[in-house]
Amino acid sequence: MGKIAFQGELGANSHIACQTQYGEMEPLPCATFDDAFEALKSGEADLAMMPVENTVAGRVADIHRLLPGSNLYIIGEHFMRVNHCLLALPGTQERALTHVHSHEMALGQCRKIIAELELTPQVAADTAGSARDLAASQTPNHGAIASKLAGEIYGLDVLRENIEDSQSNTTRFLVMSATPDDAEPETTGAPSGEIITSFIFRVRNTPSALYKALGGFATNNVNMTKLESYQPNGFLATQFYADIEGHPDSEPVRLALEELNFYCSKMDILGVYKAAPERAALKDA
Repeated sequence: MGKIAFQGELGANSHIACQTQYGEMEPLPCATFDDAFEALKSGEADLAMMPVENTVAGRVADIHRLLPGSNLYIIGEHFMRVNHCLLALPGTQERALTHVHSHEMALGQCRKIIAELELTPQVAADTAGSARDLAASQTPNHGAIASKLAGEIYGLDVLRENIEDSQSNTTRFLVMSATPDDAEPETTGAPSGEIITSFIFRVRNTPSALYKALGGFATNNVNMTKLESYQPNGFLATQFYADIEGHPDSEPVRLALEELNFYCSKMDILGVYKAAPERAALKDA
């Protein structure tokens, strides 16, 4: 059966993603993203489910910090529509609430109800953890923003469901493994979007290096679906994370990566994996 690690408490959105994609595996809650990565490296877990970005709150910075030096591999992706609930101690009336606790990203995704009820937001380590802490502390007039599953696990009332500001609130998760499990190259005639290749790179410190490095993707008709910059070690050591459609063994992608390498001081492929079915629907939305 094996174990799948995630950051947060039981009932977290990452836990729900684990249940959806790998319901046969035992969920392994971890206090931090670092702990989840270490569980994978040590062999305590066989896989890890890591949130990488959200349509409302943007990227999960900790994951981008951990990925480059992790020596772990992306073997899949999962898109999950996020539904937040306003939870409270049993018997609590909505009008009695004065404070609400949750992860900072969840608080940012539910600004309207926080303003409507004139609640004071309190940042917690994660959504399900805020529900667990509320149940343990029995603090009157305090609520939590978490999943319906978290409310069931920790014995809280659901005062409102689907309280997120955006009805397209979706989180993309990466499925991580300690060993690579690259997808097979596309069959002849198959759309390149069936395979996603994720990699990080650092361009040489020369004029127009990034522009020239990316030119190969345009000339070879390779679709780049994501390009993000971040600075893990100082202001000058800018790295980039990218997702492209296509397999490295296909000629267009191979040629584009060769051109990229010419202008790079470092380039590492993090994973080659099948695109999630939801990706096509999101692209058309």
